[in-house]
Amino acid sequence: MDKIRESAARILSDILDGGAYANISLPKELRRLEEPNGAHGKKTPLAEVDRRFLTELVYGATKRAGTIDFILSKHMSRPLTKVPPMVRSILRLAIYQIYFTDKIPPSAAVNEAVELTKHYSHVGTVKFVNAVLRAAVREPDKAKFPRAAENLPLYLSLKYFHPLWLVEKFLADFGEEQTCLLLAANNVEPPLTLRTNTAKISREELLTKLAAVGVICEPSTLLPEGIICTRHDALNNLTALTEGLATAQDESSMLTAHIVAPHAGDFVIDACAAPGGKTTHLAALTENRGRIVAVDVSDAKLKRIADNAKRLGATAVETLLYDARNLGERFPAAADAVLVDAPCSGLGVLRRKADLRHKKTAADLARLPQTQGEILAGAAKAVKCGGALIYSTCTINATENDTVVMDFLRNNDDFAIVDARQFLPNNVTAQFAALDKNAATLPEALHFYPHRDKTDGFFIAKMVRRV
Repeated sequence: MDKIRESAARILSDILDGGAYANISLPKELRRLEEPNGAHGKKTPLAEVDRRFLTELVYGATKRAGTIDFILSKHMSRPLTKVPPMVRSILRLAIYQIYFTDKIPPSAAVNEAVELTKHYSHVGTVKFVNAVLRAAVREPDKAKFPRAAENLPLYLSLKYFHPLWLVEKFLADFGEEQTCLLLAANNVEPPLTLRTNTAKISREELLTKLAAVGVICEPSTLLPEGIICTRHDALNNLTALTEGLATAQDESSMLTAHIVAPHAGDFVIDACAAPGGKTTHLAALTENRGRIVAVDVSDAKLKRIADNAKRLGATAVETLLYDARNLGERFPAAADAVLVDAPCSGLGVLRRKADLRHKKTAADLARLPQTQGEILAGAAKAVKCGGALIYSTCTINATENDTVVMDFLRNNDDFAIVDARQFLPNNVTAQFAALDKNAATLPEALHFYPHRDKTDGFFIAKMVRRV
């Protein structure tokens, strides 16, 4: 039995049936595969080819789960929900290999699935799996997608591996052309982007160090700390990360701290700080000569922030277990700047998180703005007169972005929005305008889209408290 495929099936079941997160389940399984055997056994590193194959199976099948289920439904005599979870995952992995990979012979995918099923079910199920998969190989036309002219949303949903409700939303928000570009961009693996830890090293020195260990990289044109890596080793093997010379962070996320624009000596609050990327960047921009308070409601998340701050030498950072909605009570009109990087739907980072597109619902999008508005209003009370309030998210949903800010401004006339573009570094002249055709949007805010800007989808707005 193929242990890598078995591990992939186990992880896939955890993600699609158990609600687990791919970026947690996959590393956990990789560590398990390398655990020593017996009391005196030694840890055995997993071969790189096996590590890559397992990663491809998990992320590839997870991303395409809806389309895979559609294909299976055309070859099955019973609903997929009636199939035991582990067998369901075995079928999904096999269909991924048959339909979406070039290097694996369909016969091998079928045979390995059948062998794996023998360890998890009885002979009747083994015959069922064999029959379904051989039919899928023999009659691929049976699972043809509907034509775009007949049902455009369903066609795009199946072609680009996004849930139907989300495709319908994007079509309503952005139109067909922009939606197709966006969906395609969400399926392209993004490059690794690093933020140079300028507290320890210059970008030029870091570029040289990375090149010396075989990393193919280039400087970002958007900001002075950014590095874009197009080829690299596994992250846990990159000494630049373990030594705290850099941290992984998208360019759009890096720009947030520049929009905050902190100065040495400033008191800055990061209201929803985990995992600490923006917090530690704020510390670096103040050369650790300010006070940066990282706030979160989870002890585990605060520990992660503290660990990241220690690794990066961000000595200006202190953590606080607190509800951001009540920050005005703890720090009344005290902070030079407050950053609210609000919890959001994450629709801007679907290219980085294969499972996220299947976890979100339209109901989630409807619920989030109230929470975001409450956090923004509560955190605003901690901003001193003349201070700055920055609101950011990693979503491209206008009701979580522009609408939340506009509602806040209507209810808080002591705040005024300012043009965030004036704080962009590197003399960036791009407009970063909103693409949503139906929502009321803020021209002063920054709107990033994966297909247009080659970054994560992101939103940043800056406001100041009137003196």
